[in-house]
Amino acid sequence: MTQSVNVAGLYVRDQDEAVAFYVDKLGFVIHTDVRNGDYRWLTVQAADQPSFQLGLFRPGPPMHDAATAQALEQMVAKGAMPPLVLQVDDCRAAYERLRQRGVEFTQEPVARYGTVDAGFRDPSGNGWKMVQR
Repeated sequence: MTQSVNVAGLYVRDQDEAVAFYVDKLGFVIHTDVRNGDYRWLTVQAADQPSFQLGLFRPGPPMHDAATAQALEQMVAKGAMPPLVLQVDDCRAAYERLRQRGVEFTQEPVARYGTVDAGFRDPSGNGWKMVQR
């Protein structure tokens, strides 16, 4: 039996804002963008990683009631969700390229643990570590 993780999701406050960040700034491509009423299934992927999709989901119906959705949005905005990791060939070069595209970094590239890493957050507050291979 073969199994693999195909989609991992994160909560965003605004899906259009998330597309502008993940596609226009980070360079991901839209994989799926479909709607069913107010619900929108939106996934993006790294162009060179076609077997994995990152879901950009808005808290709310049909999965959450209003109070739960509000609590989730607040937790994301505070940066309380687990960080995601973006692996790059050259962290310092990627830092400069993304900074020029308007990505706001929370940590400049630092050499440690035998590699180089930097940190940034998306517009919703999700934390990212960018780690050199």
